[in-house]
Amino acid sequence: MKKSAIFGIVVIAVAIAVIISAYSNTSSYGSFTDAQKNNTELHVVGHLNKKKELIYDATKDANYFSFYMLDKDGKECKVVYPGTKPQDFERSEQIVLTGKMKGSEFHASKILMKCPSKYTDEKLNVTEATAQKSASL
Repeated sequence: MKKSAIFGIVVIAVAIAVIISAYSNTSSYGSFTDAQKNNTELHVVGHLNKKKELIYDATKDANYFSFYMLDKDGKECKVVYPGTKPQDFERSEQIVLTGKMKGSEFHASKILMKCPSKYTDEKLNVTEATAQKSASL
């Protein structure tokens, strides 16, 4: 066999391995119901249920944080995160969790928060009014 044919086969094999590896590491978006149905890692989008308590005590266990979240379908689930509570967690508008269901709890491996914008409508209107005053002078 020619060296170029062997080289081509090796390149194709490496490309297939990379594609399979990349595909197996991806996870899709879903809800808590989807996470219960299939035992795969999933991204769940929702918001914090502020009516229920957050459990985090750094003196007892700094790597245990739990809370209740409502997903996009309105289903509530207890979330357990093996890490510290993110700063300003209570102020987040939206939460994206990556993890799996274990029993009736969602065990998150990652938490991504969308924090409220510092540019609210009220502040924008004040800024626009100030800019208009400056422009007229």
